[in-house]
Order: sequence, then structure tokens, then C-alpha cells
Amino acid sequence: MTSYLVRRRWTGALHPVFVAAAGLLPIVALTFVPVLLFMKDIYPAIADGASLPPFKAHWFTPWFFVLRTVLYFAGWIGLAEWLRRSWCNDEAMVRAASAGAIVGVLLISFAGIDWMESLEPGFHSSIYGLIYLSFTLVNGTAFAIAAGLLSPRPIGPSRGYSGLLLAVLLLWCYLHAMQYIVIWSGNIPKEVTWYLARSEHGWQFALAVLSLGQFVFPFCAMLSSKVRSDPHWLLALCTLTLAMRELESAILILPAIHGLLPAVTAVMLIAAGVFLGLVFWLAFDAVLARAPEENGPIVAIWPRTRGETEVRSTGQGQ
Repeated sequence: MTSYLVRRRWTGALHPVFVAAAGLLPIVALTFVPVLLFMKDIYPAIADGASLPPFKAHWFTPWFFVLRTVLYFAGWIGLAEWLRRSWCNDEAMVRAASAGAIVGVLLISFAGIDWMESLEPGFHSSIYGLIYLSFTLVNGTAFAIAAGLLSPRPIGPSRGYSGLLLAVLLLWCYLHAMQYIVIWSGNIPKEVTWYLARSEHGWQFALAVLSLGQFVFPFCAMLSSKVRSDPHWLLALCTLTLAMRELESAILILPAIHGLLPAVTAVMLIAAGVFLGLVFWLAFDAVLARAPEENGPIVAIWPRTRGETEVRSTGQGQ
């Protein structure tokens, strides 16, 4: 959606990657089925709604939780199809991206609150929806750039993509810092315990690795012009970012689930990451291979300066 509203060279270069990645949403929805089947074992609020205030008790009714999950995926899949069909039509692209940016952000924010924040029903953060949004934004940006670099189609100089990756990393860091500062200054016990659970039993080391691997190292590395201009460096930073997403997922989710054995959990996380990563990559590769045939010839318009445009006609699929 951002690429539709901010038209530059990368709009066309990464479009097949965007289409193929968004095409995985039905498969992602299927992988969420086990969460729905075992939601009472995962979410205390669903298992014991009687102990919650009336609003929360109704909000976490099992059938309502399932209904919201279905609506989230249906909304995202519908938006993805609308965006795909709008390609090459300037007015349609602006309409789809503008509406999708509003609806998509709201759906992602509510999904983050439902799926992750509600693991600890006593915890509340007014910025949590944005934190989950930044999580998905960093993940999607790193994947799209990495897939574009590995694609046989050239995506152009890596310097601009390095700036794009750095921008979303700075946003991610800013939102996490803001949540920490607000909770620290408020000093409310139910909110502080969320951080206390993540600063003991080894999680403090995971937080240190996440801070270094997701912000300190990439930020310092991309200060170098050589790193920003080198596609191999950029690919390595994208790969590191994707690995940090799994670590951040563990930090956000697992401390809230009691009775987990660290060694067994680590092995299961690695196995699940490898298995799902392989499934998603094979599906992505299959969709990407069909992208040129489905998209047809494309004429893309990139604004260069005010009042001036450059029209480029490229081959099939680009």
C-alpha cells in the first residue's frame, strides 16, 4: 500500500514480491487453526472469563474470538486482492491503498491486541497495537527486500532499500522505547510485571541479543556508505532482521505461558521456524513464478520532480 502511494522505482521493482507475499495470506490463515483449537490452553482470559471484568469477559468469549480472527484474515485477503487488481490503474491504486492503509492498520492493531497482548489479560499498553504493527512492518520490509535481492529480476541500487530498512527499524525502536518510558513513569504494578517477567529466567539475555541484533548493529552498520551500497550486506541485514523477528516473538509470547521447559521450547521453536519457513517459501516461490503471467505488460509512472514524470514501459510482469 505504501508503494502505491509513494511511487518510485521500487514500486515496480518489488511489486511481484508484494503480490506473491500477500498471496500467502490464505496459507497463513490455515496455520492459525491450531491456535484456535487450543485457545483455552493458550489464553487465560478465554479459559477463565468469569474472573474478568464484564467487558473483557464478553470480549474473550470463544466464539467471538474466533469470529474476530476470521474477520481479520478475511479483511487482509480482501485488501490484498483489491490491491492486486488495482495495479496499473493510477486512480484505483490510490483508492485501494488509501482505504487499505486505514483498514489494514486497524485490523493489524486489533489482531496484535487479541493474539499477543491478551496472553496476559492484566497487562495493558495503549501503544501495543502500534508495536505489533511495527513488528509486521519490519518483518514485511526485510522479507520483501531480501526476496527482491534474491530474485533474478534486478531491483536497482541497494542504497535506497537500506534507507527503507533503517527507517522501519528506527520506528520499531521508537515505539518500544515509548512503551517502556510510559510504563516506567506510570509505575503501575500490572504493567511493570510484564517487563519483570522478561528480565529474569534468561529472558534478559534474549532482550540484550534483540537490542544488539535488531537495532545497535544494523544502525551502526548502515552508517557506512559501503554497507548501504552493497547488496550482500543488505541481504545479510535483512536475514538478521528476520531472525530477530522470531526471537522477538518468543520474548513477547513465551514468558506469559507457564510450565514451558526451556530446552524443549527452544527445539520446538527452531523446528517450527524451519518447517513453516520452508512451507511459506515454497508457496511464495510458486506464486512469484506465476506473477509475470498474471500481471501482464505494465506501464509504470514514477514522479521524478514536481510537474515532471517519467513513463517507462517494461517487459511482462514489470
